[in-house]
Amino acid sequence: MTAQVLVVDDILANVKLLEARLNAEYFDVLTAMSGPDALAICERSQCDIILLDVMMPGMDGFEVCRHLKSNPRTHHIPVIMVTALDQVGDRVRGLEAGADDFLTKPVSDTALITRVRSLVRLKQLTDELRLRAATTQDLGFNTPERSFAEIDGNHGKLLLVDDRRSSSERFAQTLRSRHQIDVEEKPQEALFRIAEGDYELAIVSMALSDFDPLRLCSQIRSIERVRHLPILVLIDHEEEGRLMRALDMGVNDYLVRPIDKNEMLARVSTQIRRKRFGDRLSQAVQDSMELAITDGLTGLHNRRYMENHINTLVHDATARGKDLSVLILDLDYFKSVNDSYGHQAGDDVLREFARRLRKSVRGVDLVCRYGGEEFVVIMPETNTGLAYTVAERIRERIAAAPFAITGRTREIPVTISVGIASLNDTTQTAEALLERADHALYAAKRDGRNRVVAEAA
Repeated sequence: MTAQVLVVDDILANVKLLEARLNAEYFDVLTAMSGPDALAICERSQCDIILLDVMMPGMDGFEVCRHLKSNPRTHHIPVIMVTALDQVGDRVRGLEAGADDFLTKPVSDTALITRVRSLVRLKQLTDELRLRAATTQDLGFNTPERSFAEIDGNHGKLLLVDDRRSSSERFAQTLRSRHQIDVEEKPQEALFRIAEGDYELAIVSMALSDFDPLRLCSQIRSIERVRHLPILVLIDHEEEGRLMRALDMGVNDYLVRPIDKNEMLARVSTQIRRKRFGDRLSQAVQDSMELAITDGLTGLHNRRYMENHINTLVHDATARGKDLSVLILDLDYFKSVNDSYGHQAGDDVLREFARRLRKSVRGVDLVCRYGGEEFVVIMPETNTGLAYTVAERIRERIAAAPFAITGRTREIPVTISVGIASLNDTTQTAEALLERADHALYAAKRDGRNRVVAEAA
């Protein structure tokens, strides 16, 4: 695993020591001797993770971290604070400033490399989501990225897995001041609850009496639906070896007993915020994918989606010897609606038409806006006779009730013309099918509009 690590410390000897340790593990290392220099390097997107000294003159590590986490260009970069201070209050202060973890000097080689690797994996996942979101923005879809600092880490839904009732009750009481928390004593039952629930954090005690907690963490990571669920483990001081294994298999954070209440609340809040940030990036990408295949005005699939999907439907129908029909529908004299009532009225008509059309066909039928006032319905396992019956029903429903226009008292009568084509042999292509339906539509318009015409096979 290679990554660009930025080491920030005002003491050259400390910089050289960390640089040598990281180089030995094949990380690329950048260095900065002050907070402003570090911010400038991060602004240029030149690092994947930051090892940040707390005690620096001028701008200390806490201030640097706050700057990084409040800047949309740098808030996603993981920060590990490195300090000679080992007070709980300092860790809480750092976590509240946005730090992802702490290392205390003298820094253990095992802890250093394991924490860096764990956070680099997190950064790579975040970068992938950010890249997808940025790509959709380049394509013209609005998916603004929110800063990590803008996301709240309270009111999370947590599952605590601990079979020692004395400790679980104490932890749950602390966490209930800010979160909804469920407690599960049985690890296997906890796995089912995590897989089926909508938890934002799993907290696992490493002191489970009859079950290996590392196996539970591994099982959580193996379930696709929850593989990105943050896991925080509760561990004793003497269990460093098990902790390193836990971090290496993907556990996100840990608390060492005796556990300080404020540190627990701060670390839990950080993990929930990170989960919500990742979820929002994922949702932005998903929404953009939906926008790419959906017509923004009517909510129907767009022409791009239809042209990609119809080939599959035609191929499947011909391979299985099944029927398939296509309707092309066109609103009659639609230009006069825009000319007489304005484009807003025209949009109202298109939206209402799409609503009526969707209600008139089956869920299995593919309904698309082809462009302008033309629409396409692709009907699997439907022959010409049945397609004609459906098309007539749609035509009658459109003509039967005029269309209401926003802000106007009068309603607009609307009629449609429909062309139909059906598969006629195993050599039929999607392009030819659409062309035949288009010819049928032209015939319907030529013969007076407000009618349905089926193209002869």
